Amino acid sequence: MLHIVNKSPFEKNSLESSISVAADGSAVLMIEDGVYGVLKGSRVEEMVKGAMGSLKIYALGPDVEARGIADKVMDGITLVDYNGFVALTTEHDKVQSWL
Repeated sequence: MLHIVNKSPFEKNSLESSISVAADGSAVLMIEDGVYGVLKGSRVEEMVKGAMGSLKIYALGPDVEARGIADKVMDGITLVDYNGFVALTTEHDKVQSWL
């Protein structure tokens, strides 16, 4: 399953909720303000890094760039472009958007 998170982890618990229910081998894609979940040194870094052992973690590159945080992305996060976003949705049999 692909879990899509578009809310900042500093305002909503969507990222935490998605990670807590995601099955091993699932993917989490952060888009829009959800990309703040990839920040090095943030209060969610430990949670995200811990999830990398069983989940694939992605962020939408254009949203990371638009927010000026490209140089602050933690190691292990895969940035995708819009074509990569579409590819992720077609590679997974189910897609869950977290609001």
